[in-house]
Amino acid sequence: MSGLEDLYREIILDHYRSPRNRGELAVPPAHRTEGFNPLCGDEIVVYVDVEDPSKGADAVITDVKIGGQGCSISQASASMMSAAVKGKTVAEVADLTKAFKAMMSIHESTLEGEDAAPEPDDVPEVSLGDLEALRGVVRFPVRIKCATLSWNTLGQAIEEAATTTA
Repeated sequence: MSGLEDLYREIILDHYRSPRNRGELAVPPAHRTEGFNPLCGDEIVVYVDVEDPSKGADAVITDVKIGGQGCSISQASASMMSAAVKGKTVAEVADLTKAFKAMMSIHESTLEGEDAAPEPDDVPEVSLGDLEALRGVVRFPVRIKCATLSWNTLGQAIEEAATTTA
């Protein structure tokens, strides 16, 4: 195993064992959304506090808390996501989500061991930071839903928060 894979494994285990932003926020003003993966039983609860959702893409995610239970991949991904999005605008979170999901997408050439297929032009260039540790998940397609569950739930929470206050 390479040193980089060891580092990535340690990052994932650290976020699983000591999740960031674990807990609950008062509802309202925060918005609570649940996500569930019926294939494996992973459950995620995302609490998101969006400052003035009427600002649309310029609204700021002032706080995020996560809860739930599941495999190390789903829980570590939720922890990393919560740390990555706090303090960002809805537009920045949308770009980060798009970049993360692009990293999680399966390309046949990647699975066959060839060079990775080029990413689509519409994927924003953003730094994924610790989220890069989850890159190896694409080698296990059944686990991709584990890694993206919290991101899908966050997106739903932001949409619901915007429509609730509209």
